[in-house]
Amino acid sequence: MLRAGRNLWRLLQIGRCLARHNALAPLELLPLPDPVFRFARAVSNQDAPGRPGQRLAAALSELGPSFIKLGQSLATRADLLGERVAADLSQLQDQLPPFPSERARRTVELELGAPLETLFVAFEEVPVAAASIAQVHFAVTTEGEEVAVKVLRPGIERAFERDIDLFRFIAAWAERLQPSLRRLRPVAVVETFARVTRSEMDFRLEAAAASELADNFRGDPHFRVPRVDWQRTARRCLTLERVSGITSDEREELVAAGFDPDEILQMAAEIFFKQVFRDGFFHADMHPGNMFIDAEGRLVPVDFGIMGRLDRPTRRFLGEMLLGFLTADYERVADVHFSAGYVPADQDKAAFMQACRAVGEPIRDRPLAEISLGRLLGQLFEMTETFAMETQPQLLLLQKTMVVAEGVGRALNPAVNMWQLAQPLVEQWIAENLGPEARIRSAVEEGLGAARRLPQLIERAERMLEAVAEGRAPQDAYRNPGPHGYRSGQGGPFLPWAICCVLGGLLLGLLLV
Repeated sequence: MLRAGRNLWRLLQIGRCLARHNALAPLELLPLPDPVFRFARAVSNQDAPGRPGQRLAAALSELGPSFIKLGQSLATRADLLGERVAADLSQLQDQLPPFPSERARRTVELELGAPLETLFVAFEEVPVAAASIAQVHFAVTTEGEEVAVKVLRPGIERAFERDIDLFRFIAAWAERLQPSLRRLRPVAVVETFARVTRSEMDFRLEAAAASELADNFRGDPHFRVPRVDWQRTARRCLTLERVSGITSDEREELVAAGFDPDEILQMAAEIFFKQVFRDGFFHADMHPGNMFIDAEGRLVPVDFGIMGRLDRPTRRFLGEMLLGFLTADYERVADVHFSAGYVPADQDKAAFMQACRAVGEPIRDRPLAEISLGRLLGQLFEMTETFAMETQPQLLLLQKTMVVAEGVGRALNPAVNMWQLAQPLVEQWIAENLGPEARIRSAVEEGLGAARRLPQLIERAERMLEAVAEGRAPQDAYRNPGPHGYRSGQGGPFLPWAICCVLGGLLLGLLLV
């Protein structure tokens, strides 16, 4: 009861802020009675400037750090808010007034367990950047290395937990009162937001992400990840090598420094492609302020709090889908959606193909320089409601990242499409991962995976035979888990025969391979 009262009071405050900015459109997603909507429209400030997405961004900024992060997360949900609103939210600036440097120094000392003077010979009082979660101070270590020290904002963890509880409350009631919203999985979306936010507030995880990205590009002449100072890194304090350079969207400054913007765009396209398709691990916050070109012309990223992952099946799906769109093979696009389970099997495949054609035909025969794959994915995700497609958070994050990357590319050269520059890599990846040889290799890998599971299957079969010999029901061997914890309440007399068939099929498959 106390929780409900606290959240309802907070909702009232949020409603007043949204009304002040004439940004009550999100209420339309909630199952509220018509009188509530009429009242909301009546009290809204109709003179508030800007488009709906811009007004919503202004309201979220006023509501504080949790809502800024929520807005940035919602920027990936064109299927939920529409492409224009999502694009406006993607411009939401994560900037807040700095907190006192004394508190930053105290946090560093508490986290690292030593006086600041024994860690740094210099620690700048004025932060170089201040955002919703942390702020950054330049410093010099006792070894003489110039570093950037990221310090968690005091009290931010507690504030986020309070607001996340509110988001859970809203999502749960939305699912309960409006069953049609369950397809969008609002509760799961909130949990994903909570997990990502908690990860962002543990700087050890951000340091690990930077380290993994550095390992993936070790030896690459065009991409360098700043070194992590692990001795000066803890949960609420992250120390990285200081980065200097020109931000990736400053075309005139790059030209004045002797760099060719087209070469930089080529590098950026190839690096992004390698992150997504080669490694399945990509920097998901690639706005210009997070990407520098150093004195040697290398791309140097910063801020590794938001990273994306794509497993191999998802990468294959993505490659098949994009290839299908670029070749106008809409049957192929539909096939990969259905086979991946992204579209439920009970949906009309022909109707889905028609919808894909509606998305793909406007880009057919147009120069690649005029095609935005990020926008194409966004339009595809807008079809989710029609075909009961469940949200795929990993692809939504990728789509947002692609749109931002394309924006950087247009700033460098508006006449060139960055995906066109990466076309040789795309063709090579498709040949290696979607061609006949790749399918054979995939079948072999699946066969080897099945072979690795054979000992467990044999052990289960042995337990069942023992159960039969002792006069027990075969399924009892599964209700009483063995050393591997296998447990099942189903099976019956059919299971021994089923397992024998499975074993035989696996052996036959291995022989054929």
